[in-house]
Amino acid sequence: MNIRSHHQLLFPSAGPKTVSGGNDLGWLHYTYIAVGVPSVSFLVALDTGSDLLWLPCDCLQCAPLSDTDENEYNPSHSSTSKSVTCSHELCERGSTCESPKQPCPYTVNYASPTTSSSGSLVEDILHLAADGVKASNTFVRAPIIIGCGKKQSGGYLEGIAPDGLLGLGLGSVSVPSLLAKSGVIRNAFSLCFGESGAGNIYFGDKGPSTQRTTPFLPTDGKYKFYIIGVENFCIGANCLDQTNFKALVDSGSSFTFVPDKIYKSVGEEFDRQVNAMKTPFDGIPFDYCYKSSSQELPDTLSVTIKLSVNTTFLVRRPLFIVNDSQGGIVGFCLAIQSSHDDNMGIIGQNFMTGYRLVFDRENLTLGWSPSRCQPLKEMVGSNASSPISLPKTNEQQRGPPKAPTVGPAVAGRTPSAGFMSDSSCLLLLLLLSSTMV
Repeated sequence: MNIRSHHQLLFPSAGPKTVSGGNDLGWLHYTYIAVGVPSVSFLVALDTGSDLLWLPCDCLQCAPLSDTDENEYNPSHSSTSKSVTCSHELCERGSTCESPKQPCPYTVNYASPTTSSSGSLVEDILHLAADGVKASNTFVRAPIIIGCGKKQSGGYLEGIAPDGLLGLGLGSVSVPSLLAKSGVIRNAFSLCFGESGAGNIYFGDKGPSTQRTTPFLPTDGKYKFYIIGVENFCIGANCLDQTNFKALVDSGSSFTFVPDKIYKSVGEEFDRQVNAMKTPFDGIPFDYCYKSSSQELPDTLSVTIKLSVNTTFLVRRPLFIVNDSQGGIVGFCLAIQSSHDDNMGIIGQNFMTGYRLVFDRENLTLGWSPSRCQPLKEMVGSNASSPISLPKTNEQQRGPPKAPTVGPAVAGRTPSAGFMSDSSCLLLLLLLSSTMV
């Protein structure tokens, strides 16, 4: 295979499938990846709000491994592993090292309170399968940067992503960035989260020509995150005035968050139009909840957001359904929360459901098209290609498991613009349990 081809799609060697895991109040999407030689499999959470791929590794403080699907990465057991030293161009904290030859340390702090991962950086092989016009039943071995996560904190010790996390952000250390700089794919990837919880991920996917698009917006003159502009929030046929804000498109957030004043306007308009009795439910964090008079999914108001290029995005899953102990529907809630921020919100997974979302990093646009998230044409086989070389760059890094039973999920706050410029933006909800689908 021509590994420099720009006409191929790549996906994890185990397949492009993604699955959701969690409980009703919070979930993440996961996919299997294989790392190293011999390869070891990891079930990693997918996060467009951060950059680094980290795995539990040489653990000093990691979540306990609870079943055979979870592993610990050991660089010394992989013949293709190399230490990333403090002199490496992708070592952000190199200036703090005592020696340029020592392993490069990393720490990533996430938006969820006290949630972080730290350790050292290594280079190793990610096993991918090729699909596309010029692909011919071929696997690709791609050198990538991995965070050897020796110490996790917060939600990571309570069942969130105990097998690791795949950051998909714009930073130079992310897997999409390294693949694109190697020339092995076009500089884009897609995520699709289906109604059933199953979906897929493809690297190099630019999406169909019929998709709608909106531009990403810079922060302080630089493109650091997948941020889009929302001009109006619409409930039913009524598009509300003064509901414009910026939003991070974040697959690491289960639900959607909007600035406080806009949240109040949207909630009150939903409450005005909905034909149901407002009722609080114990343990449910949403403010606009209602009783259901039927065991069927409520046929309620449409929720649409108008984007900064006068393009509309219809939300296919705006509601949180409240069930009784037997699984019957007893109510529903508008599944948004306040970000407690004046300007910034988050487009979470519930708003992404039912769409093939294309993160076009070359043209700096977000694309979307309705989808049932069926796999694209797959062409996998047993022929191994030569490894591609890891590109050097002057850009610097920015920094569904079987979860144990923990307390009810409480949504975190949207990071402010100042916070977002310095840290990753994963908004995690604690998982009560999860099942694979």
